[in-house]
Amino acid sequence: MTQGEPMRLADGRLAALSWGEARAPTWLALHGWLDNAASFSRLAPRLASSLGIRVVALDFAGHGHSRYLVGDGGYALWDYCHDVLDALDALGLERAPLLAHSMGAGVACLLAAGLPERVERLVLIDGLGAVTTAPSALPRQLRKGLQARRRPCASAPRYADIESAVAARVAGSASPIDAETARPLVERNLEALAWGEWRLRSDPRLRWASPVRLTPDQVLAALGAMSCDVLLVEGQEGILGEREGMTSRRAAVAELTRRVLAGGHHLHLESERVDAVAETIVAHVRGTDRT
Repeated sequence: MTQGEPMRLADGRLAALSWGEARAPTWLALHGWLDNAASFSRLAPRLASSLGIRVVALDFAGHGHSRYLVGDGGYALWDYCHDVLDALDALGLERAPLLAHSMGAGVACLLAAGLPERVERLVLIDGLGAVTTAPSALPRQLRKGLQARRRPCASAPRYADIESAVAARVAGSASPIDAETARPLVERNLEALAWGEWRLRSDPRLRWASPVRLTPDQVLAALGAMSCDVLLVEGQEGILGEREGMTSRRAAVAELTRRVLAGGHHLHLESERVDAVAETIVAHVRGTDRT
């Protein structure tokens, strides 16, 4: 694993890490919810070396070293599309391949549907489309979102040491993750305090419930509108598989190649799985995996 070269984009609003030569063709990497650019710290160096590319991994707004959103509002999935567009503009790119995990995959799919001219290809890791709410569940979802915003915003958690922060991430993760896999994410998301404690950098508002979500039909419409080549790499123990609605989502994508590999939701960050993920992506880009 290499740390990557720190970058600031969009007038300093967005932080990023990069791997590979600055003049090489650039891929933009998009992480999952409550993660950060270190999500690609094991995969990106392998892709940069094998494909001769530069990988620029963003910290989405409110995550990692990027700035919080101004005001007192929350974070909507579609707003992250502007982070991607701002990064593309800052890098001087009209279009680029997007390498995206989990929530980042949802952002990438929305952008590929709404502005396909900006997206060259999609490589999605254990994510396809967005979390949805059925139309009948809108009042309940709206209630949760409104109540979250009315409550006082919680302070960022603090920890006595890095190991405590890693343990808390493992224990509180929405999907299973071990300490070795979580460590790069946690270390990038920690800020050292003067009196020896550590504080999470990420905006506490990221945990607010969304007042409105897309419906299943809206997500299918977005997936159906995507026209670029799409590689979907799923973990056998990940969050997709045969979960309700996933078969329909995969069928909606016109140019989809699906590969299921050993590993969990963060298989691209698992030290024993990352080589297989990299090899799968490289084979697809080179056109040697067609079946």
